[in-house]
Amino acid sequence: MNDISIGILLIILLVLISLSAFFSGSETALMSLNRYRLKHQVDKGHRGAILVSRLLSRPDRLLGLILLGNNLVNFAAVSLTTLITLRLYGEAGVAIATVFLTLIVLIFAEVMPKTFAAVKPERLSFLAAYLYTPLLKLFYPVIWLTNVIANQMLAVIGVNPTIGRNESLDIDELRAVVNEAKQFIPGQHSDMLLRILDLETASVEDIMVPRSEITGIDLNDDWSDVEYQITHSQRTRVPVFRDSIDNTVGMLHLRKVLNLVARDELNADSLNTHIREAYFIPAGTALTQQLLNFQKNKRRSGLVVDEYGSIQGLVTLEDILEEIVGQFTTDSPTRSSDIHKQDDGSYLIDGSAHIRDINRALKWSLPKTGPKTINGMILEHMEMIPEPGTSLMIENYPIEIMRTSNNAVQSVRIKPRLPDKKDNDSETDFEETEG
Repeated sequence: MNDISIGILLIILLVLISLSAFFSGSETALMSLNRYRLKHQVDKGHRGAILVSRLLSRPDRLLGLILLGNNLVNFAAVSLTTLITLRLYGEAGVAIATVFLTLIVLIFAEVMPKTFAAVKPERLSFLAAYLYTPLLKLFYPVIWLTNVIANQMLAVIGVNPTIGRNESLDIDELRAVVNEAKQFIPGQHSDMLLRILDLETASVEDIMVPRSEITGIDLNDDWSDVEYQITHSQRTRVPVFRDSIDNTVGMLHLRKVLNLVARDELNADSLNTHIREAYFIPAGTALTQQLLNFQKNKRRSGLVVDEYGSIQGLVTLEDILEEIVGQFTTDSPTRSSDIHKQDDGSYLIDGSAHIRDINRALKWSLPKTGPKTINGMILEHMEMIPEPGTSLMIENYPIEIMRTSNNAVQSVRIKPRLPDKKDNDSETDFEETEG
């Protein structure tokens, strides 16, 4: 070694530091890869992605190889730097070598390559995969031995490094991914994706037409009334019953009988031949599940029933689809009345309006657990039918009762949410005033 010139030794040192930078940077690059993008590239047959995927399937072996190479070149660099400084400065060169090599390795073999790898992980990962694949086979005995020792030590604390990390995403994480990708996805498409994810948290009760608003055909009505309902209904599928919706006979597709009306051939007998057996949906069914149920049973509408079998509302396939794409029909009544903004910044809202629809339209956070409508929320809170003019506060939203009937709140005025108050004794205190 003493016969080798200082120039040659410096070149070898430069090569060792470059190798150290490569090992450090490739480690960061391989661990920083977007695994879902990598899977997509593997499916497309990208050779580099396939090699990287194989290496990452056993991270313990990959890290063993990288650390083995990195430590070898670092130790060699330390020895070589010490030799060079000893020949140049004598015994004082040991201290010089320590300071010099620490700065060089920190800047050029750690910070720079790892920063580059974090910014451009794919470029370095695919290159490293072509080198590491044969090296892994070449040094397999050494890597196997070190992994066995390390894995046994990890097993003591309950860690199994041979099992790949869980890469599944929950709903909130998927929502975060969609939000992050909005710059690459048209706004309307990303909104639809987010609404699809929201279906998992909503049930048929959130979107159903309430029992009180269901329009159907009562077979015990005068025939002229029956014909009027058929020709003037805003829905294409309506329930058919006798006296009460709880005595439902079935569902009628009005388009199938309008031709009979046009030919003046509609009568009780011909009407009965077009009534289809009713389809019932348990209350609380998630919208994602009900969408699949509609497809499985080849249905487009159903009646929502509670645990006692009482009909609570009506849900159609179009209602669920509108939760995804937004309202796209004009021939069906809305599930809640319009929300009217007032000059003072408050909103005049119908008591039957769904809380979920209000939160979505106004970006509010009224409580969604419990009652589904404004009327239900107020009645549950106050435990009585309030008088017009009554004011209350729910979740820091000031609410004023504008109009009531004998058994329900007809309309309310709600102001945007007030800032939280540390000294607020109760979020839901209310104060009655004369109407």
